[in-house]
Amino acid sequence: MPTLDALKITPEIITAETVIAPTVAVETVIIETVQWLEKAVMGLNLCPFAKAVYVKKQIRYVVSEATSPDALCETLLIELRLLADANPDEIDTTLLIHPHTLGLGEFLDYNDFLDVAQAALQELSLEGEIQIASFHPEYQFAGTAPDDITHYTNRSPYPMLHLLREASVEKAVAAFPAAAMIFEKNIETLRALGKDGWEKLFIQK
Repeated sequence: MPTLDALKITPEIITAETVIAPTVAVETVIIETVQWLEKAVMGLNLCPFAKAVYVKKQIRYVVSEATSPDALCETLLIELRLLADANPDEIDTTLLIHPHTLGLGEFLDYNDFLDVAQAALQELSLEGEIQIASFHPEYQFAGTAPDDITHYTNRSPYPMLHLLREASVEKAVAAFPAAAMIFEKNIETLRALGKDGWEKLFIQK
């Protein structure tokens, strides 16, 4: 497994409250997240816009040590303000990864928390400026079977909130003529790959 030094990534570690016996090290969280970006998000071209900010090192990786939803919300408010105030050339997007937040390891509870995240955007008057995308190890689209391969478009190694600038999204979509077809193409890709193929992506060689 590569190291953070090899990846040239310095994550932000946000300690919202004391974590008792964290189940996974910060370095492991970041490395596995980066591998997911490289092998799945970019490797399968699930998001054609991801490579540019990755190559330019404009992604801010934040590992929250919050163990409660309230503490995570505090961290989210901090990160929303930071992204809104930052120079887009330096920080264009943020991955707020929260592997230790009790309750949010279950997808339904995480999904409920998205309402809290949206309320945080409203509280800071950032709707229309920043949007929040959702990724979770157990992500499931409504009305589908739990084992449907299509869920893997939004399945990540750890629960996370992806903070994106609306202006950057609009610019990327305008530059990509087939943007409306991305989801359909991703479904075709994943169905052709299958679960065995997905799992093989992450086997260390």
